[in-house]
Amino acid sequence: MSRTESLVALEREIGVLLRRVRRVIAARAAMVHPDLQPAAYLMLAYLVEMGPQRSSDIAERFEIDKGAVSRQVQHVVDLALVERTPDPADRRASILAVTADARRRFEEVTQQRRRILDERLGDWDDAELAVFADQMVRYNASLEPGQPVASAQPDGGVRG
Repeated sequence: MSRTESLVALEREIGVLLRRVRRVIAARAAMVHPDLQPAAYLMLAYLVEMGPQRSSDIAERFEIDKGAVSRQVQHVVDLALVERTPDPADRRASILAVTADARRRFEEVTQQRRRILDERLGDWDDAELAVFADQMVRYNASLEPGQPVASAQPDGGVRG
């Protein structure tokens, strides 16, 4: 397969992956709480992983405007999945933290998700799985904003 054919195949498979991810996130959100919106699920997952955060930090991390974050924050607060507390460093701001119940629900969904993934990839040996995980890390790092774009040079080298 040529490089161009490989890139076309990669784009196609990423499209399939994105469509699946949207469905999976919606299903996971409903498992955490029947009224949880998928976008709010992603924010909740971030808070579970990173710990308490200011909404401005979430807006920056997800590269979305503060108004959109504010709506999602209100949504998860209304569902009692996140609590707001005053920021001790700046009383005008709030710190967002996952509630104990939300953390428990999220962990249950995470465990179920890993069991399903393990079943689906049951015919992959440990080495194949490790290589794929490493390649996904490399792929995501390559697409991180601010990373230099490598371009082929006539001498076969790569310019960063």
